[in-house]
Amino acid sequence: MDFNVKKLASDAGVFFTRAVQFTEEKLGQAEKTELDAHLENLLARADCTKNWTEKIYRQTEILLQPNPIDHTGARIEEFFYEKLDKKIPSRITNGELLGQYMQDAANDFGAATPYGSTLMKVGEYQRKLGETEREFMQTSAISFLTPLRNFLEGDWRTISRERRLLENRRLDLDVCKARLKKAKVAEAKASAEHELRVAQTEFDRQAEVTRLLLEGISSTHVNHLRCLHEFVEAQATYYAQCHRLMQELQRELASLSGDTFPNTFTVTPSISAGPSGVAQSAMPAAPHSKAMEADGLKIEEVQAPAAGTRKAKVLYDYDAADATELSLMADELITVYTVPGMDPDWLIGERGNQKGKVPVTYLELLS
Repeated sequence: MDFNVKKLASDAGVFFTRAVQFTEEKLGQAEKTELDAHLENLLARADCTKNWTEKIYRQTEILLQPNPIDHTGARIEEFFYEKLDKKIPSRITNGELLGQYMQDAANDFGAATPYGSTLMKVGEYQRKLGETEREFMQTSAISFLTPLRNFLEGDWRTISRERRLLENRRLDLDVCKARLKKAKVAEAKASAEHELRVAQTEFDRQAEVTRLLLEGISSTHVNHLRCLHEFVEAQATYYAQCHRLMQELQRELASLSGDTFPNTFTVTPSISAGPSGVAQSAMPAAPHSKAMEADGLKIEEVQAPAAGTRKAKVLYDYDAADATELSLMADELITVYTVPGMDPDWLIGERGNQKGKVPVTYLELLS
């Protein structure tokens, strides 16, 4: 193989002089040509853009592909499909897999049983949620992830290459300046001045190229801003679809047999003697879930009235949180009943012509 020995020797010499110049600058033994303030600001802005784009890209990628074990394999698979110019196959989501497991279990338990029929229905909607999630991930990958990756793997690599070239041109310029200072003979000075003029021209030209590329970061921000809006729009659509599906599922479950669902719970406070010997009890908070547990409270299972009305004794004072609720006074008697689809931790309470929601945990239901 024919090597150009002179070129190799020249390249090695240039690399060595640059290394010497760089080292002497770091040690404070040589002067360094500083870039103008505008170019320095552009470089700092570019570095900031690259660093945060990289972090946002990686975290969004984790958000859209939450399984760390499968993540590397998925990226390798995508790489090969891209190289082969083939469409990447859709992967089953965790929601779809959960739905499939639920429906398979329902078939084994018996789809006609209360548990089996509910599993079948919930599994159906889990699969729908999984399909919705897959559509969201695909849309977000195209509209948000891809532009970020294109910047990091395309524009930023070009900028980095030109920045390295600018740094080399600057080192060459400073080497020429040092040679001119050291030149004593007129002929040597003339040669050094010529080299300096050439180095200055190349440095100025490279600085202009780098500046134009760095100013393009503003266009990158505009593009990423548009992509960010599209990402938020995709999220809003996804969560709206999930909310709609869950509301449909709740209505479907409410229409099934009441035997399918667990009984509601109420909290009976345990009585303990206070410092004065008078029995004291802890007042429960308004319900937020079907089962409540707290220190000093005992959970007792009771059945809320399924239909009709019944009397209830108020155990504690309760201040209504809004206009839909009814304020209560301890020891008073009120009439309560439930309505279809209502949260089992609440009942409708009536006192005279007043009506509103009341928490079950504040009541003692009377037979």
